[in-house]
Amino acid sequence: MSLLATQNLSKRFGDTLAVTGLSLTVNAGEVVGLIGPDGAGKTTTMRMLAGLMTPTSGSIMLLGRDLGSASADLKQRLGYMAQQYSLYGDLSVAENLHFFAGMFGVPKRVLKERQAQLLGMAHLTEFLDRPAQALSGGMYKKLALSCALVHAPSLLLLDEPTNGVDPISRRELWSFLGEQVAAGVGVLVSTPYMDEAERCTRIGLLVDGKLVVLDSPANLKRQFDATVLEFESEAAMAELESLRTLDHVEQIYTVGKKLHLVTHAQRNVEASLQSLLTGRGAKTTIVTAVLPSFEDIFMALSSGKTGRSDT
Repeated sequence: MSLLATQNLSKRFGDTLAVTGLSLTVNAGEVVGLIGPDGAGKTTTMRMLAGLMTPTSGSIMLLGRDLGSASADLKQRLGYMAQQYSLYGDLSVAENLHFFAGMFGVPKRVLKERQAQLLGMAHLTEFLDRPAQALSGGMYKKLALSCALVHAPSLLLLDEPTNGVDPISRRELWSFLGEQVAAGVGVLVSTPYMDEAERCTRIGLLVDGKLVVLDSPANLKRQFDATVLEFESEAAMAELESLRTLDHVEQIYTVGKKLHLVTHAQRNVEASLQSLLTGRGAKTTIVTAVLPSFEDIFMALSSGKTGRSDT
């Protein structure tokens, strides 16, 4: 049985459909990631799944029971970490953890053990008396995750938990999260980072409130059969719109100071590209075929030009 299952979940705000027909599952011991551009519906989805927002239609099943009619005891099997700051800034690390433990009725004798375990994994033990508002961004997020885990939930919902956090703290947060998953916790996490998406068991892409794809990282890479060409040229940047009109160019976009071009006809595109840029007075441009990154794959999926094989 899945820890979480949604069927045709939708949310409407007036004339706007923020989420449309969302169906997904989260099982014990796996991480399901949600990625997508701003406004794709990630936070709305998380808030519905956490029981903080009523769906317009569709169903949410938590441990086989309808979330809307589930008992308080069943809802305590769920932990939620919001994207926005949700801790009490004037309370210390220990006081915040105790406050959230009290909300879920965690016995004092159990709390003592969980505090030692969670704050030890989060490397916060030596900061018990520090106010939350005085913590660094990474430490704050680790405390928020500890507070979401203090009642030992079976399912964890994390809305961009590492957004704005430095790379070292992001790695520590994912290591912390990995220990929970290894213990059998199921996780649904939204993230703007492609390297984090690759850590997930399965990844879902939301575009305009619709789930475009939900699959494992390995399958997504295997099914992407287009060629990605990489090149750097000031003239190319200036001629970006002209390059988009070339035959066989399915997508072209900037990646830092370079351009990535997606095609199924590599040689034809390379010749046309060189001809156009040379005609615009550009010096020789070195075009290299590169392995597609997750950013390339999801850019293609977002545009509807999937580059996926039929196998």
